[in-house]
Amino acid sequence: MPGLVSVKTPPETPPLRISVPGTPTQAQAQTPTQQRFEPVNSVSNSKPASPLPRRPPSPSPSRSKFSPRKPPPDNPNSEAALDNPDLGPFLLKLARDTIASGEGPNKALDYALRASKSFERCSGGADGEPSLDLAMSLHVLAAIYSSLGRFEEAIPVLERAIRVPDPPRGADHALAAFSGHMQLGDTFSMLGQVDRSIACYEEGLKIQIEALGDTDPRVGETCRYLAEAHVQAMQFDRAEELCKKTLEIHRAHSEPASLEEASDRRLMALICEAKGDYESALEHLVLASMAMIANAQDTEVAAIDVSIGNIYMSLCRYDEALFSYQKALTVFKSSKGDNHPSVASVFVRLADLYHRTGKLRDSKSYCENALRIYAKPVPGTTVEEIAGGLTEISAIYESVDEPEEALKLLQKAIKMLEDKPGQQSTIAGIEARMGVMFYVVGRYDEARISFESAITKLRASGERKSAFFGVVLNQMGLACVQLFKIDEAAELFEEARGILEQECGPCHQDTLGLYSNLAATYDAMGRVDDAIEILEYVLKLREEKLGIANPDFEDEKRRLAELLKEAGRTRDRKAKSLENLIDPSSKKKKEVTKRWPGLGFRI
Repeated sequence: MPGLVSVKTPPETPPLRISVPGTPTQAQAQTPTQQRFEPVNSVSNSKPASPLPRRPPSPSPSRSKFSPRKPPPDNPNSEAALDNPDLGPFLLKLARDTIASGEGPNKALDYALRASKSFERCSGGADGEPSLDLAMSLHVLAAIYSSLGRFEEAIPVLERAIRVPDPPRGADHALAAFSGHMQLGDTFSMLGQVDRSIACYEEGLKIQIEALGDTDPRVGETCRYLAEAHVQAMQFDRAEELCKKTLEIHRAHSEPASLEEASDRRLMALICEAKGDYESALEHLVLASMAMIANAQDTEVAAIDVSIGNIYMSLCRYDEALFSYQKALTVFKSSKGDNHPSVASVFVRLADLYHRTGKLRDSKSYCENALRIYAKPVPGTTVEEIAGGLTEISAIYESVDEPEEALKLLQKAIKMLEDKPGQQSTIAGIEARMGVMFYVVGRYDEARISFESAITKLRASGERKSAFFGVVLNQMGLACVQLFKIDEAAELFEEARGILEQECGPCHQDTLGLYSNLAATYDAMGRVDDAIEILEYVLKLREEKLGIANPDFEDEKRRLAELLKEAGRTRDRKAKSLENLIDPSSKKKKEVTKRWPGLGFRI
């Protein structure tokens, strides 16, 4: 399954560092509406990918106003000192200075904890007046927790922070609440909890629009950020809606052919491509390329050329795709060097193109060239880039019937990502692919283990209602059938049925394949009536909506006729042997009076 690639943040973007809000002079030049109380985002540094690998930090970089009004108390470590209104700003400044000096976040964490306690006491606790200083200190505290990888501890801190501001009191309070929701969304994203992350972003956008209006440029940035999140969750309709709004805002506030508009169009092209609207995607990419050319952004033009090549390849316009890839390769080599991962990524696309056109020797050569670059990455290359490249190369090896080599690449990609926060969904996708490959080569135990691990990660990340999750459940069910775990297979097929009917509809090919698997499983369990009911429903769908030209129609009709005949003869028949249902060539033969040919378990 091809990955979705972010079109906004260049891969060489330097990592963010934690910083603590500065002194009042940094905010004095802003108007009251512009004085956005927004926390420093330490958790946006490694945003996940499935599909977008990494997005820029949520639009909430803030500076808040605070400064010590008196000398620090004699003993700032005493509990009594926490009631001193000057202690909170003093300790927060110490936290900032500690991080800036490189002494490490643990000491800064202690200062931030005590600062938050002091602000809490001085504000009168939960029943006191809303304190923006308290909210700000909680944001900083959560950012430090995140920098230590302690995301679970950051979440309750941020949940407390978003309850502190009172948006009706004015723009400062509203934007403090906005910042808290965005930072909380980033933290959930780092834990792979995509649904909760998006819910926080949506609430933050709602607050920001109420405070600034729906045409403010900052609202456009948030809409774009949220659109990328929806793309990651494969919620393309909502992503398209937000991206259109972003385009409208940027066209109203920017010059024609601006860099902002070009960036928006690249994201819109990605969404259109994911929805299968290749002509619209191509149109957006051409307009984005023209804007980048007008702004002398040669490297970005090359990146767009790669995307254009991808669209041409999807349209089977291979000569035009080859021309686009070669243009991009020339620019990347001259601007970044022969061993840059951008060059490797073009090699992978060329390998895929030559594989599709039957030039397998050239395809393998480009794969090997890309692997040489990934084996010795240049400084600044991220593990996400390398893992993504290995995953794409593995798909080519799988296509040329080299599953063992493909599995090695996927295992290497997982090993690179397993310690990276926010990559659980990506790892789940790789494990699902490994499961399919294990299944194809007959290694059913390993296939089941891979699918089970992928499903566990997808459940934890909140993707249990996605079509992809339903497909993985179906595939794990097939592995269970091959291992004669028929009851477990039935449970998996039944769960997948509810998801695919909701997400894809009953007429989708994935849903129809699942119906066939479930009917076969029910028959193997002796639940003939249930199997008959499903097959009758499928045949009715084909006759009334899909047509009967599909070769599966005759197979399903024959299977239903046999079931009805047997059910009419006896309703208490024994379950069919799984060896005969699943694998007629199985070595474990049993004596039976008849077999069910072409049962129809389908991947």
